[in-house]
Amino acid sequence: MNSERAQAYGRVVKALDDLSATKLHPPEQATVREAADALFFCERLEGDATAQQALDSLYELGDRMVENDRLTPEAIRELTSSVEACGPFAPVG
Repeated sequence: MNSERAQAYGRVVKALDDLSATKLHPPEQATVREAADALFFCERLEGDATAQQALDSLYELGDRMVENDRLTPEAIRELTSSVEACGPFAPVG
């Protein structure tokens, strides 16, 4: 872990606070938190099935939120980017 990852985690927490009142339901908030937590404590994404699954769930949530017009693609990209930055590196793709 390093300060950049800790700052990214802080951005995720703030985003959840901002979105929880109007946009994200509790199970959706849990999906985001689980991904951020899994990545924050992950040393290598390639060997961490829990972190990979959590990240996949986050991507699926983002797709659903955009498809249902609950969040803009830009908002999902920003949230996803912050969660990815919690990890040992930001995945490409």
